[in-house]
Amino acid sequence: MRVLSLILAVVLYAAPAWAVEIAGVDVEEKVVNDAGTALLLNGAGIRTKFFFKIYITELYMENPQKKAAQVIADNGAKRIVMHFLYDEVGRDQIVEAWQEGFTANTKEVSRQGLEQRIEKFNAMFTEDMKEGDIIIFDYFPGQGTTVSIKGEVKGMIDGKNFNDALLAIWLGEEPVGEDLKRALLKR
Repeated sequence: MRVLSLILAVVLYAAPAWAVEIAGVDVEEKVVNDAGTALLLNGAGIRTKFFFKIYITELYMENPQKKAAQVIADNGAKRIVMHFLYDEVGRDQIVEAWQEGFTANTKEVSRQGLEQRIEKFNAMFTEDMKEGDIIIFDYFPGQGTTVSIKGEVKGMIDGKNFNDALLAIWLGEEPVGEDLKRALLKR
């Protein structure tokens, strides 16, 4: 019996991190960013629009939180992953959606301080997104948010306040979807 228990313990210890499946996409429970920081899944859900599944959003955090304000205020490393499910989302649609999200969830005064960085961010989106494409936003404390589109790093946007505004698109007062907001805070 002890041998069986030992074998079971070794197998469980060696097993990879569990993954959750959403719309056929494996969502990892834990990822490691380029700085070597382990990030835990805070929550994940599907962004829908007019009953169409557009993308899956995953929120990973160094310090998982249950409330939107705590997620945004947290100073640890964070990652947002977007897995596109829809056939094709045009570049102009993506940029327009970012603009709407920033406008709806940041006060005009703070948004004015971000205008150049938002323009730089929008300029990183040069092509359409298709089913299976992935966007990753990695926040590195004291530095900024790295933007990777389809596996290519497009650049970094400086400052925590930009990352706060970006997270508010999903977690702010007027998120892209209330169901998605709840799913991202499900930890």
